[in-house]
Amino acid sequence: MNNYKLEIRWGVIFSLAMLVWLLIERLAGLHSSLIHLHMVWTNVFAIVAITIYVLALRQKRDRELQGQMTWKQGFMCGVGMTIVVAILSPLTQWLAHSFVSPHFFTNMVEYAVSSSNMTEAQALSYFNLQSYMIQSVIGAVVMGVITSAVVALFVRTKK
Repeated sequence: MNNYKLEIRWGVIFSLAMLVWLLIERLAGLHSSLIHLHMVWTNVFAIVAITIYVLALRQKRDRELQGQMTWKQGFMCGVGMTIVVAILSPLTQWLAHSFVSPHFFTNMVEYAVSSSNMTEAQALSYFNLQSYMIQSVIGAVVMGVITSAVVALFVRTKK
């Protein structure tokens, strides 16, 4: 377990950052009056996500690997973080939609239907807690593995 402390710590930091980001979105009106802008602005979190991966991999390289890191070591560190984030994703979604923004799904369904993007049945099946929990786990794994691979390229050291 000691070997994975860093990955667990940064996975938890990532999950907390996601909750803070969702709170900022809600406070900015992206979950209500400006919901039509949500799909664009929510993607800005990618900058935060990549920054967290860079900081984690740099810390792994500099503190645990004496300044020397191969791509594989960086990638495996990122994958470890990704596993933690994926495990915490359902809890993060539950907290977000129960406490941070409890009206998000209702507002998204209403917007999707009123803008003719979806029928009510489609919107209800897409914008709900179970769907978002599943999407968050899959998204965390896919995006986490890709981010780990790319960030590891930049954080590795040359021999």
